[in-house]
Amino acid sequence: MSICTTGTTRRLAVAAAAALALSLGVTACGSDGGTSGSTASTAATAANPAGSPASAGSGTAPKASGTITVFAAASLKETFTELGKKFEAANPGSKVTFNFGGSSTLASSINSGAPADVFAAASPATMKTVADAGGASGQPTTFVKNTLTIAVPKGNPKHIAGLKDLTASGVKVALCAKEVPCGAAALTALKAAGLELTPVTLEQDVKGALTKVELGEVDASLVYKTDVQADAAKIDGVTFPEADKAVNDYPIAALAKAPNKDGAAAFVTYVQSPEAKQVLTAAGFQAP
Repeated sequence: MSICTTGTTRRLAVAAAAALALSLGVTACGSDGGTSGSTASTAATAANPAGSPASAGSGTAPKASGTITVFAAASLKETFTELGKKFEAANPGSKVTFNFGGSSTLASSINSGAPADVFAAASPATMKTVADAGGASGQPTTFVKNTLTIAVPKGNPKHIAGLKDLTASGVKVALCAKEVPCGAAALTALKAAGLELTPVTLEQDVKGALTKVELGEVDASLVYKTDVQADAAKIDGVTFPEADKAVNDYPIAALAKAPNKDGAAAFVTYVQSPEAKQVLTAAGFQAP
């Protein structure tokens, strides 16, 4: 009887040992899995730590604070004003201030040391003057394109149908100065049409040329499609085929001497985000 009991006890002991070994094996496997998960989590955190800016290509702007000063082409006034408000709402504690004007004038100001964080130009040529002077931080990026349109008073009293009509006797035309992107584009379009004209005024930015039409001081001006769309209550626009020969790329860049470098990077990233692109294309800009 005792022998049977001893054998039974021995078998129970072996079973218990096996169960213990199995338990230890499962725990070890669980421990390995936990270590692996922890390592992956650590790697992910290292690759993109909390609060790190997302890449520009992701379209997600990093967080920013403080004042961000943006020098931008006059034709961006309506859209960038809207984007500035959206950016501030997404970045509590930030404030975006703008200086809108002719791209060439803004570029000269930046090269002369004017404090600014971001430059958005209406042509690569004007951006190049800043980049060549070492003023751009990194490579400027084209974020939209824009095309020319003939702006005329409501009802088009001179019945202008194309560029050739701008050369007719008695038609007063306003153009941007040739140093300004809208002026350079106008000359390109006129050359493509084989036309020459003498404007009654040369303006330093596209808004100036548009205002001349609004005030009735000229019969037409060559401005951007986006300007006509933004001012549709006061003027009409006439499209012309040669505009396709004078499409302007709009580059943007954070500036090397930006007082608010983080804010500059954040705003440049935001301008390339899907949300910003939706605002820009709705205003008549074209995707790059």
